[in-house]
Amino acid sequence: MSEASRRSRFQVEERLAQLLAHLGLDQAHFAARLDNDWTGLVVHRPALITSLTLVCPGNMDATALRPLASRLLVVNDDHPTGHGVTQAMAQIPDATLLTLPGYRGFLWADVMADRPHDTSTALLEFLARIEAERPAQGPVTLPEGAGEVAGITYHIRGAGPPLVLLPLGLAPSQWAPVLPMLSARYCTITLSGAAVGLVAVLEARGRSDYLRAVRTMLETVPLRPGDRILDMGCGSGVLSRWLAQHTGRANPIVAVDINCYLLHEAETLATQEGVHDIITFREGNAEALPCADNSFHVTMACTVLEEGDANRMLAEMVRVTRPGGHVAIIVWGNDRPWLVNLEVGSTLKAKVEAPTGLHIAAPGGCADASLYRRMRDAGLTIQSMFPGLMTFTGPMGYYYLARREAGLSGEERHAWHTALTQAETAGTLFIAQPFHGAVGIKPT
Repeated sequence: MSEASRRSRFQVEERLAQLLAHLGLDQAHFAARLDNDWTGLVVHRPALITSLTLVCPGNMDATALRPLASRLLVVNDDHPTGHGVTQAMAQIPDATLLTLPGYRGFLWADVMADRPHDTSTALLEFLARIEAERPAQGPVTLPEGAGEVAGITYHIRGAGPPLVLLPLGLAPSQWAPVLPMLSARYCTITLSGAAVGLVAVLEARGRSDYLRAVRTMLETVPLRPGDRILDMGCGSGVLSRWLAQHTGRANPIVAVDINCYLLHEAETLATQEGVHDIITFREGNAEALPCADNSFHVTMACTVLEEGDANRMLAEMVRVTRPGGHVAIIVWGNDRPWLVNLEVGSTLKAKVEAPTGLHIAAPGGCADASLYRRMRDAGLTIQSMFPGLMTFTGPMGYYYLARREAGLSGEERHAWHTALTQAETAGTLFIAQPFHGAVGIKPT
């Protein structure tokens, strides 16, 4: 991959460097999940890394990680979501691998809560070995508490060699279940905020072509001042905040998510943007919404039905919608081909544009054209259906490109990177992800 693409994709390493400098640290152990958080650090700031632990990573660049191999721990699942990682590990045999048997490391999987003993034991043993072979700058004692540097919020706990804990995807508990064990031996520095983890991805996506699809969906929904809106599975709240501005603050919004970590981030961002008074955030399960019957004029869910029992979620959306109200939904189209604008051979192009399949959705989840049937079966009258493609360029394009690259062989990756550099130079690089969308009306 070209230097230009690396720099455009990964800027968080500069923020991390500022954070460590602020805390008076020359280097630290790091643990992370998303390649957006760690790749730039590995490529451009390797001197800051004492060791690196990757927890259920979705993608691994073996070339970038190879110099760090002896100081790398990978905690992986043993399902298809982790097969790209297995291929990368074959190229860096000096790395340490912990496979969690029978576990599926979805982005929303709560791995530290689900497997606290396995993960904490492996991490502590790995860190102890690294400390014996290559000590960090030595034990440190920093004031416990929270702060913010370069747009990153940090929480310090414990004393000892510094251990920086980046966000774990959409895991509701994040590092909390194992933090007492880790902070008993290490000075843990837990990071959050809109610049790191999935919050950064959700925020960027909410300002991309994703928003165009949401706008198109809502154009078919008549909204009057005072009509109440439910944003189910609100994530970082980026769409709720946009709605508050888009409607001129005329419509009360209730934003629900099961993920307490994301809700905290969403409330913080809504306060910063000055729309916290029009948005009410509630913790709740989309399969059992904490809302009264017939209480909303519009209920919407954008890329949420993939993550649980879609039929139960739909039933709940219908239950809380007023008769005559609208139910608006977007799901990913894992049953449809992608569009990757790279000039590669037909075999490789077919591979990277192939539908991702339903194995990456939760059991009972909806990420295909069954959305339309499910909405009808839930008792809705379908008003509009709009399958389409969301086009991503810039950092979001690179985020999704990395996921298409994950399953490629070494020779395929070489062809991929050559085409990627050519497309960047020509200014024609983009990736388009399929989706399904529909708006239904609850009968009166």
